[in-house]
Amino acid sequence: MPAPRSGCPIATTLDIVGDRWTLVVLRDLLNGKTKYSDFLASPERITTNVLADRLLKMEAAGLVEKRPYQTRPERFAYALTPKGRGLHPVVREMCRWANEYIPGTWTAPESFMRGVEPS
Repeated sequence: MPAPRSGCPIATTLDIVGDRWTLVVLRDLLNGKTKYSDFLASPERITTNVLADRLLKMEAAGLVEKRPYQTRPERFAYALTPKGRGLHPVVREMCRWANEYIPGTWTAPESFMRGVEPS
């Protein structure tokens, strides 16, 4: 991971999660998705090359870890690390903000809003 551009906590956080897709992948992980195909099925329709790039960057930043679940062909399941799960309150508050101020946004499942980790 490159050196932070400044000591500002907002800037350094945005360096990790501030692109168009990372928080969407994080949302899916927090909602229990673990496999590449699960992420591709999300309504935002992330492309395979962007998804691969984001998962690599999230892994390099220590937000996710991957584990093989199949050997031929090799396929991986992704799980949040404690550092990645630590972003849950941030994402939850973003959901609350959007639900209050942006008409037509979906209401997150109650389990997500309470902070219950998917099994």
